[in-house]
Amino acid sequence: MAILNILTYPDKFLKTITEPVENIDESVVKLIEDMAETMYENSGVGLAATQVGSDKKILVYDISAEREKKEYQVLINPEIVSSEGEYLSEEEGCLSVPEYRANVKRSLSVVVKALDRNGQPLTIETEELHAVVLQHEIDHLNGILFIDRISSLKREIYKRRVKKHLKNK
Repeated sequence: MAILNILTYPDKFLKTITEPVENIDESVVKLIEDMAETMYENSGVGLAATQVGSDKKILVYDISAEREKKEYQVLINPEIVSSEGEYLSEEEGCLSVPEYRANVKRSLSVVVKALDRNGQPLTIETEELHAVVLQHEIDHLNGILFIDRISSLKREIYKRRVKKHLKNK
């Protein structure tokens, strides 16, 4: 397994809308394993394929308390089919938006349909943290970063900070 490079804002690839996976072949299995390893190596809770430069509609996540077991979940071609309520996530962060956290309005509960790593259909009905993680990662697959969901003022402050940092490099 390999640790992949995580793209960070303002990399334009992060705005890519991913393509559905038609066939779960060796390259897809390797991508999934490498994404999981990359997520754990960077202490992430989830990782979407766009974050590592792939245009495939794949995400991995692990919200378990025993992360050392590395029992991550894989969703292929995930889609939110319904959502309800409102939830203000506490200090959401992202491996592609380093050193920045913000409260984000999300749906309280979601129903997600996807394929598992073996291509079997599954439906996940969940709420709160689990729902936030799924919404966050599925947003990535649709070219949306969590900073796209915060106030324009906070977003501009972050963008200026990044530009200044890149200029000083």
